[in-house]
Amino acid sequence: MNILVANDDGIQAKGIAKLTEALSLAGHDVYVIAPNGQRSAYSHAISINKDVLFSEVEDYPFAKEAYMVDGTPADCVKLGTLFLKKRGIRTEAVYTGINHGANLGTDTMYSGTVSSAAEGAFLGLPSVAVSVISHEPKHFEAACKAAVELLPYACSHVATGSLININAPDLEACEIKGTRAARLGNARYDEWYYEAEDNGETVTYRYAGTMIEDETWTDDMDTKLVREGYITVSAIKYDLNDYAGFEALKKWEAIK
Repeated sequence: MNILVANDDGIQAKGIAKLTEALSLAGHDVYVIAPNGQRSAYSHAISINKDVLFSEVEDYPFAKEAYMVDGTPADCVKLGTLFLKKRGIRTEAVYTGINHGANLGTDTMYSGTVSSAAEGAFLGLPSVAVSVISHEPKHFEAACKAAVELLPYACSHVATGSLININAPDLEACEIKGTRAARLGNARYDEWYYEAEDNGETVTYRYAGTMIEDETWTDDMDTKLVREGYITVSAIKYDLNDYAGFEALKKWEAIK
């Protein structure tokens, strides 16, 4: 298959190199189209008021072709599929990652990794987001194995419009307890902004935070299962409708 691989950590990140290698060794033609620098937490932003530059990266290991993009993670998929199409290459699946850090629960709304996979799903393509639970990951083997093994599932369920979200603990494969289907949990943080610099004219703030356990977590939620040493696999579909609210609004309109 022709697989487009993107990320939000940038084309220089170790995780995307490991994912490219795993998919290539599994027999796929991999086309890397990734940001030219760090774009974490860019969510589903796309570039509409600026030009987006594609620059070829020569001799990227295990990739058929590789390009770095001065845009967002979603740009890499949205524009990347068009870019490849003009070159006579039909994208058949989208992978994003391997992200350096978790993409769990409600954090997926902020994630450039998950959102760029969602862009693939919007385009009607099998799409898989992959993350390792560490900002400085050492172990990618289990995440790569899960990513490759889940491609047939992603292909067979593409009509649902959902993407597959994989999170793996940063452990050796032999230490991982197994793989579990998981719902998204509520990602709550002990979070704050701290004053990083004050030069007398301007003040610079930076974000910091640590995920804390939430009383709403259940045994089938990703936020809990990864803490117990499991790889989690979640199906995510972007349907933002509140159906109960819609029915309530219809009744409200009827009495006006």
